[in-house]
Amino acid sequence: MNRFQKVAIAACVALVVLIFVGAIVRASGAGMGCPDWPKCWGCLIPPTSSDQIDPEKLDIEKYRRKALQFGIDPETITRESIIASYNPVHTWTEYVNRLTSLPLSLLTLAVFGMSFRRKYRYPSVITGAVVAILLLGVNAWMGAQIVHSGLKPGVITIHMALAIAMLCVLIFIAWRGCDSPWRLTLSNCHTGLKKIAVLLFILVLAEGVLGSQIREKTDELKKTHPDAPRSEWVGELEQSVTYLIHRSGSWAILLAATYFFIIASRANTGAKPLERIILAAVLSQMVLGLILSQVGILPITQVLHVGLSAILVSSLFLWLLAAKRPNLG
Repeated sequence: MNRFQKVAIAACVALVVLIFVGAIVRASGAGMGCPDWPKCWGCLIPPTSSDQIDPEKLDIEKYRRKALQFGIDPETITRESIIASYNPVHTWTEYVNRLTSLPLSLLTLAVFGMSFRRKYRYPSVITGAVVAILLLGVNAWMGAQIVHSGLKPGVITIHMALAIAMLCVLIFIAWRGCDSPWRLTLSNCHTGLKKIAVLLFILVLAEGVLGSQIREKTDELKKTHPDAPRSEWVGELEQSVTYLIHRSGSWAILLAATYFFIIASRANTGAKPLERIILAAVLSQMVLGLILSQVGILPITQVLHVGLSAILVSSLFLWLLAAKRPNLG
């Protein structure tokens, strides 16, 4: 493994950590902990108490426009009412989320710069590095739109989808960034295994999209049922077709993952540890899903559910890359 690949892998890890932290922000309801962007409560370093907030640094007109989007009378929004909504835990949770994006940004820039060096200059890697930079910029802009839109549901789903897309791009860069990328030892009699893996990958992505939409519904329940126990949210979610499809789809993924693991074990692909991670991630997701549906929408379970999804997608994508034919650019 060369230095370039190590930097790309570090960028992958930084992105997975950021996805976990972002999940913590959503599960804790801290998404509007910093109601402005790029500053937080008008400061580069957020306050630790409402007394430290300078009312003059708050753009009151932006807050009123945001209130109008939610059907709130803008005239009821004052600097005093804004400051009264300050929550130090939410503020610093969201601020840490923003800080976590800094290592990812620096590492992605490093990958981009290093991809043009002669010894790492592979056409597909350069293309991937350019795409990674673009996705980083777009997602940073999307982060600002989430704040400005007051956590608008559709924007959050796109934000997560772009993060997963960037993760796949970085994994490709890390895998391809050498003369001889790692490959599986697949024989011709097991070519059908790749089709199973592709099907599993598509199912996982589809399940992720549905899961993100369900997360939006739980965010809405948090607003509309603030005093209701989280265990009662499941009854509300079961009225949604999206939730029912998502719940049923998890069993299809479990069957596909189990079949994939059995066939891969017989094929002796040389990727047993990776295949174990894939199966373990699917089994863990099933357990977490059962907890969410039978016990309640617990914040820690939501965080693990989202974070493991990123790890599952990463593992499957790497396996598919290793199963490719050797004609590389």
